[in-house]
Amino acid sequence: MKTRRTILASLATAASAIAMLAVSGAAHAEGLKIGFSQVTLQSPFYVQLKTGAEAAAKASGDTLVFLDANGDVSKQNNDIQDLITQGVNAIIINPVNPEAVAPSLEAAAAAGIPVITVDRPVTGGKVAAHVGRDNKAMGKLVGEAVVAKLKADGITGAKIIEIQGDAGGAVMMDRRDGFHAAIEGSGHAITEGPYAEYIRANAVTAMQDLLQANSDVKVVYAHNDDMALGAMQVLKENGRDDVLIAGVDGLSEALETMAAGGQYVATALNDPQYLGDVTIQVAREAAAGKTVPAFVDAGTALVTPDNVGQFPHAALFAEYRPQILDK
Repeated sequence: MKTRRTILASLATAASAIAMLAVSGAAHAEGLKIGFSQVTLQSPFYVQLKTGAEAAAKASGDTLVFLDANGDVSKQNNDIQDLITQGVNAIIINPVNPEAVAPSLEAAAAAGIPVITVDRPVTGGKVAAHVGRDNKAMGKLVGEAVVAKLKADGITGAKIIEIQGDAGGAVMMDRRDGFHAAIEGSGHAITEGPYAEYIRANAVTAMQDLLQANSDVKVVYAHNDDMALGAMQVLKENGRDDVLIAGVDGLSEALETMAAGGQYVATALNDPQYLGDVTIQVAREAAAGKTVPAFVDAGTALVTPDNVGQFPHAALFAEYRPQILDK
């Protein structure tokens, strides 16, 4: 079995051998080769993130070398080593595990290749920038909207079921903590449900059990809209149109449901195509040797039935593209 030291040594050797190649021509940042190691393509969000990055790279005349780790940490480290060997000018990483990519970060640094993380941050190592959104703020926005709706409906002491994302994930923890902060002191109580891995089918199964054990539920909050819609399916099948639903991500289906009226009361926008676009812009800046912010926030906004018509949602996810980088 390879130790971390062995992995580091092999990665660093490959990195140092092509270090000059990696930085050659980067100062002009024209026609770059940008590597992108994606955690998975099993999520519609990550498919759209890839689409946005590809479109932005093409528009800039760059080449995007995209590799899918398919949720495998070892494959992701091997993929990043491959990108280093190819002499890319910058590497974008959406990490499978925030700690396990540390050897790859060190190897990229040894090669002089800037690394930009997207959506999921890492816990250590040299990274030029992280591009994402403030998931804690997103959870809090949705929580505040839920509290406001309950107050408007005259409901006190409501039981809120929370369907969670992935165990130990940074996004999960932020969306949980932000929502909890908004609910705290409101008189309502949160019952934490299982981790459904952001997958609708898992949320359907979870909600079937949760509803049996919590018939007095008044609100279901899920860490993404896909799970929230799965929970809503179960509630409707059981004639529970009285239960409020809230999610995160701005899935267009959620906005359509909200616009039609009924129980879907809040989501926070998380346009993945724009996230991909911004990440390519940051990668180009870093490859040119320019200083980039440690955290680039691609922006969010709360959507409720009152403002749902303000946000275009013809694509899979609603569009929200504030100008956050200087042109």
